[in-house]
Amino acid sequence: MKEQVKPVVIGTVGAGYAAHLHGNGYEKVSGVPIRLKTVCDLNLTLANEVKERYGYEQAISDFDALLADPEIDVIDIVTPPFLHCNMAAKALRAGKHVICEKPLTGYFGAPGEENVGATPKSQMYKAVLETMEELKQVMATTDKKFMYAENFVYATPVQKAAEIIRNKKSKILFMKGEESLKGSSSPVAGKWNKTGGGILVRTGTHPLTGMLFLKQQEALARGEVITVKSVSADVGVTTACLTEHEHRHIAARPEDVEDYAAVTVTFSDGTKCLTIASDAVLGGTKNYIEVYSNDSALMCNITPTDLLNTYFLDEDGLEDTYISEMLPAKLGWNKAFVSDEIIRGYMGELQDFMETIAYDKVPSSNFELAYQTTKIMYAAYLSAEEGRRVDF
Repeated sequence: MKEQVKPVVIGTVGAGYAAHLHGNGYEKVSGVPIRLKTVCDLNLTLANEVKERYGYEQAISDFDALLADPEIDVIDIVTPPFLHCNMAAKALRAGKHVICEKPLTGYFGAPGEENVGATPKSQMYKAVLETMEELKQVMATTDKKFMYAENFVYATPVQKAAEIIRNKKSKILFMKGEESLKGSSSPVAGKWNKTGGGILVRTGTHPLTGMLFLKQQEALARGEVITVKSVSADVGVTTACLTEHEHRHIAARPEDVEDYAAVTVTFSDGTKCLTIASDAVLGGTKNYIEVYSNDSALMCNITPTDLLNTYFLDEDGLEDTYISEMLPAKLGWNKAFVSDEIIRGYMGELQDFMETIAYDKVPSSNFELAYQTTKIMYAAYLSAEEGRRVDF
């Protein structure tokens, strides 16, 4: 039986979509007492909406005031990515643990820079590594935890696959992971200076981090040191050939980013993983990781699954019923999302982070994974632009 611990006091910065994902996760944390004290956003209207929905004690607009509160144990960063590293460094210096949403960071352009996507990827790669190294140096000065909010690590099929790999001490030979969909509803998804990249950064980061986690689990179980040896990639814009009428079902509107990416990572033991991401996939969000080892094959179907198949001739009474992500209608046959927050890892993520703080343990998703994923993604952009393999 675990010892009694004091409540973990949480301060959240950012009141957008991810604040609701985390708020839903906090509602389901068990075994660790938590206290949602403060939500902070420049838009106080949004902050107050989050406050009322999840029961935070107060809403403020001053980030420095959030950091100065001696009661707050952890700063949960759910702001746009260009703010992540700076806010994380400030929080760590203030003596707070940090939860940081994905991606860790990216290249968003220099002041006054136009058409950021045209910036040489070698320049982007160098700048991103420098930003992460600066944060790494701050982390070396503190004993506070850094927890990387990558839900694919906590997706229930991925967690089960990790358990199997640890128990069998399997040697993973090849993995393939994908998150594809029909584009984003965000008006800034097509702008490099707002997103730090295209579909690779927006969605490809999920299966990539999940596969890096599984390879990490293999190495720990087998007592091996496995590193990333090289990255090779192809990215592009596949929807540019469409007429406006042909484009009507696809939401992707890339301006200076890609809508397709395929990234191959080669590990130091010669094994591989392939990440696929596309903004031109109709039929709902497609999330999976396939693992092929010397003694097993593991198919991690995250969405869609076959837990509940639905068939409707009309949508009467279904206006407020969530069936599936990225489907324009609920008619006909669909694969309904069931226990989505659990299967896709949002609940497990926050449970692990609260236990990490309360019981001083190592989180499953940490700074090492955040750093490695970001480095690989920008090495992929460099590889695609220069038409060569990038060696680490």
